Formats: sequence, structure tokens, C-alpha cells
Amino acid sequence: MAILISIPIAILLLYNYVAAESIPSCDSQIYCQGKLLHTVQMAKLYQDSKTFVDMSQKNPPEVTLEKFNKLMKDTNDNPSKTDIKEFVENNFESSGELVDWIPTDYKKHPKFLDRINDLKVKQFAQNLIDIWPSLARKVNSSVADNQDQHSLIYLPNGLIIPGGRFKEIYYWDSYWILKGLILSEMTDTVRGILENFLSLIDKFGFIPNGSRVYYLNRSQPPLFASMVGLYIDATNDKAWLEKHVDTIEKELHWWMNNRKFTIDKDGKDYEMYKYFVKSNTPRPESYYEDVQTCGGLPDIQKSTCYINMKSGAESGWDYSTRWLFTKEGNPSTNLSMIDITHVVPVDLNSYLCKAFEELARFYELLGNTVKSSLWSQRHNALKQAIQDVMYSNEDGIWMDYDLVRSKQRKGFYPSNFAPLWADAYDLTKKEDYGLKAAYYYKQNRIQKYVGGIPTSLINSGQQWDLPNAWPPLQDTIVLGLKKTGARKAKKLAENQAKRTIEAYMKGFEDTKEMFEKYDALTPGGYGGGGEYTVQSGFGWTNGLALHFIDQFYTEGRRPNRRPKNRQNIDSGIAA
Repeated sequence: MAILISIPIAILLLYNYVAAESIPSCDSQIYCQGKLLHTVQMAKLYQDSKTFVDMSQKNPPEVTLEKFNKLMKDTNDNPSKTDIKEFVENNFESSGELVDWIPTDYKKHPKFLDRINDLKVKQFAQNLIDIWPSLARKVNSSVADNQDQHSLIYLPNGLIIPGGRFKEIYYWDSYWILKGLILSEMTDTVRGILENFLSLIDKFGFIPNGSRVYYLNRSQPPLFASMVGLYIDATNDKAWLEKHVDTIEKELHWWMNNRKFTIDKDGKDYEMYKYFVKSNTPRPESYYEDVQTCGGLPDIQKSTCYINMKSGAESGWDYSTRWLFTKEGNPSTNLSMIDITHVVPVDLNSYLCKAFEELARFYELLGNTVKSSLWSQRHNALKQAIQDVMYSNEDGIWMDYDLVRSKQRKGFYPSNFAPLWADAYDLTKKEDYGLKAAYYYKQNRIQKYVGGIPTSLINSGQQWDLPNAWPPLQDTIVLGLKKTGARKAKKLAENQAKRTIEAYMKGFEDTKEMFEKYDALTPGGYGGGGEYTVQSGFGWTNGLALHFIDQFYTEGRRPNRRPKNRQNIDSGIAA
């Protein structure tokens, strides 16, 4: 029996309810809603809509609004682009929110570098270590003193920004940044970053997409408990864990209270999770772009489109054919066809399954067997749901589930491997699942992509599709396959990790930059598509690269030397 249609009906009713009123991204009349935001963003003063909403106000908001209202009155509600530009320049500024910071635990030469068994790779790793100080910032205390004049949210400790246009912390980026920092022996910095996130949970009840007020209506892939797990594994800091474990739990309750739903399959109920942001206005940081995408639709469809745009941003995959469908349910390249809220994402459920397991582990470490058992039960229930609803015996892999059409969504996406990465499956059959996943990888000929694992096999022009190769998705497949222990899966993982590192090294050699995404078709080439130009820095890329180097290029690891060319890399792939 297929999953009942009641879920889409419930979603439709909620859409209609949300469409009946305007629900902005946050309460700010400057940064999240209102005529000022609309007027400035639709004037397209800047190539990137994020530029304006990242500015701070020179005066309190009421003064800014008073001056804006005077402008509108003086121009009969029809200011010219020059008028608007002059207003922004007189009332906003772009500097002073962040100050440079050198982490006190920064080490020029962490010990793991000495274990790297390839001189060229060792130098590359050293170059990555050297980048950390350039990404380190602290929030100016003036932001705390005048929070309502800033979109940036004050954070008490130092932080590592991704780089480029991203001058704030981001939720899921931080997982791979922390991996790199731990290898760099910067556990004090890691603890400070975790405490920044804890401060956000204490203040808002959850971790927003990033540390800007315009992100307060949505989160990002839930990896905080996993970040804490990295820190505990590195330090065994039980005193810190005991102090903060209830706040870690609070964040997971937010996901349970706001993103959980129940579906019925074959007479059995499953509690699962999906992205669904209950805000039906344009994203402030991409306001003009969202109006172009959704603004021409009828009112209810427009509201639905804005909800889906924000939900897509919450997924981290903004945007992808993974979320774009024709009326028949086939992949679309039309962004206005986005329908993520009718998709049960395999990676989201896997991340939460891992988070539940981590929280159970934390409570066990602290001797709280009651709560450990509770979260272990939730972990097992979600793991079973992922298996029963999402696993395709035909394909030997997990897949997103389409709630409208009551079927798995076929098509290659690295997220299909997320249960392997998160251990969200029956670990007594690890090798069996590993071999099937390896076969799926080879059937889709992923090894032919010399620049990294592509995000999909569809070139849609969106940034989370072919040809872009994103760092976290390299980790999803490589670590997922490696952990199964199956010989062929481990060999694929090793070869893929080496291919990725080779691409990063070539890109760095050519440009002296690290990028947020790469071109799967061109070794070292940077990615493109989407709403903004490629950004350099780059936090999660550097962290992922250090992780792969530690896993595949250090003494005691199986690989002994860096491959010289793609033919060497691909040897051993055939079954």
C-alpha cells in the first residue's frame, strides 16, 4: 500500500493558511520586511542583493525609517535610483561589524602534518593551515551595544567565516570547518564556535541558517550534535558537555516540533522530517532574485513559491533539480517549479538520525541512562523509517521520497549515500550495503568526473547540480563508502578522495585560492551557476581537504603515494 495522500492535503491546507497573511523573515522593518527593504532591493543598486541587508545603520531604526518616509513623501512615492542610492549611502555603512582576530590556539605546524607521506600534499596542507587566520573574526562589541542597527547577530566568541560574501557564521558549513580546526589542534577555537551556536539556541530556540537576523525564519542541515561529537572525541571534555547537553537537546526538540510529520506506509506510521519554512515573503538577502522567480505567479502560488525558496535555502541545496519538478513529477530546470516541501529528504533524516544517536551517547557518557535510552529509541525508529520508506532494493541505495506521487525520486544525488555517512542503517550488514552502494556509484559512472563528485547528473544552471562538486558531498560519498568496510567500496572511496584532493591542489596551484565549490568536469576549476559568483576562502573546503589528507595521505593509512594521473586513480575501480 502506498503512503496515504493525507500528507499533501495537510500541506496544501497549511499553504492556504500561510498565504492568507504575510509572514516575514524576521521582525525588523529594515532588514526583513516593509517598504524600505522592497524599495532598495528592487532598485538593484548592487549586483548582489545580500550587499544591502549586510549593511549596518548609522542611526537607530526609527530614525532610518523617518528619513525613508521623508524621502518617499518628497518624491511622491516614486524615488529615482539616484535618490535611493543617496539615501542608502547617507544612512547605511558596510564596515566595522567584524574585526580581525588571531585565534590564541593557532599553530603554524600542527602535528598531523608530520604524518603526511607525500611532500607535495604536505605543502598543500600547510597552505591550508596558513589560511585559518585570514578567515578568523570577532564580532565588534558595538554590535551588541546597538543590535537593532545591525543585521549581524552578536556572538561572544571568535569565529571562522566561510569567506567571500559570507561574512557571518553558517550552520552546516561549520561542521567541516570544525573537522579542519580539530586536525589543526585548535580545540579552544572549536569550543568557542560551539558556544556561539549555543548562544543562538539560548536566544532563539534553534540555530538559524546563519548569524544574521534575516535568517531567523529558517535553519540549515542539523549537524550541531555531530559537531559536538567531534569536539568530545577530540577532548573528552565531559564537564563542558554536562554544562551544555540540555541546550544541545533543545535544538533537536526544535526540529521535532517544527519539521516532523507522520506518514503511513503499509499500515505503519513513521515519524520523519522535511524542510518547511513557514514564511511566504522573498528572502531579504536574495530579494530581487526571488521576486523575479516568484513575483509573477498568482497570490497563493506566489506564497507557495516563496515558502519553497526559503525551504530550499534551509536544505543547504539552494537550488537543485532535486527540488524542481514538472506537474508530472519529472525534473525541471524552471526555478519557479520548486516544490521541496513535498519531498522527504534522505540526507535531512540521516543527519537527524545521527544527531539522535550522538545525543544518546552524550547522555550515556554523563550517566543519564533514562535520557540515553529515550534518544536511542528515537534514533532506532528514524533509522527504520529511513530504511522502510527510502531504500530502493532495485537500485541498492536510498532516495528522497515524493509525498505527492507516493514514490521514491529516482536520480543520482550524493545525498542518496547519506545513510552510509550517518550510520543510519543496519550496521550488521555494512559490507552488503557498501557493495551495493559502490555498484550504484559505478553504474552512474561517477569515477569519470575528474574534478570531483557532481551534485547531480543534470546541468540545470542551478549551483547544486552538474557540473558543481561541493565539499560536503564529497565527504558524504567518500566517508560513507569507506565506513562500510567493503573492500571495493573502500577502494572507490580512496580513489575518489585522491581525485578530489588532486583537483583542489591543481586549483590552488593555478589561482592560490580555495573555492566553495569546484567544477566536476575540470580538475581544479571552480564551480558556477546560481545567484552569485563563486566565492573563495573557503572554510568548508579547507576543512574537508584536511580531513581527506588525514584519512588518505598519512602514515598508517592504506594509500602510500599520491597518484600521478587519472589512469592511476581509476585503476582498481572495475568490479
